[in-house]
Amino acid sequence: MIRVVVADDQQEVRDGLAMMISAESDMHLLGLAADGAEAVDLARRDRPDVIVMDVRMPGVDGIEATRRITEDHQDDPDSVTAVLVITTFDNDEALYGALQAGASGYMLKQAAPSGLAEAVRAVADGGAWIDPMVAPKVIDRLRDRTPVDSTGRPTLENLSRREIEVLKLMADAPTNTDLARILFVSESTVKTHISRLLMKTGSHDRAQLVALAYRSGLVRP
Repeated sequence: MIRVVVADDQQEVRDGLAMMISAESDMHLLGLAADGAEAVDLARRDRPDVIVMDVRMPGVDGIEATRRITEDHQDDPDSVTAVLVITTFDNDEALYGALQAGASGYMLKQAAPSGLAEAVRAVADGGAWIDPMVAPKVIDRLRDRTPVDSTGRPTLENLSRREIEVLKLMADAPTNTDLARILFVSESTVKTHISRLLMKTGSHDRAQLVALAYRSGLVRP
């Protein structure tokens, strides 16, 4: 059973998303939040599998809430809450900000009636989900904005300590099973870390992540 929290400041939207989640036989609606601060509190208290998170909310917005939730998992790496950001705005900064904050997926609200359940299942399983309407520009934008140093070598300043650890190990641990054994976590947790690495770096696959580890100097031949 996938345990889900819905966070949106508009009650009618929040209730609508909650109804969609409750209608799925493999999902359990764990709680509702009216802003980012409430979402963070629920994540810390109840450890849901997925939070469906609006971007624009009063006080702590969805991007900052996502950042706080993903940072919390550095100290508890096998209790990962995936964040699926959902918004009405096809806005480049919202897209980039959410994914850089550690969101596992991004969906436009108009796609929710037909795609929400599939997206929740994907991120709950450690995968990534990008709304097909915005996917091409998301990947291009992330790739264009990968930080580099003065020599043009990619830097890893936007990655968490745990993500850097996973990236470094990927060169010697070719499968999720290998990584899970080394890190003493579940394979689902490994999948979540890898999906976030793909999002943050604009990489297409594991091979590109390993290449990035070498190009950045994190791993040496």
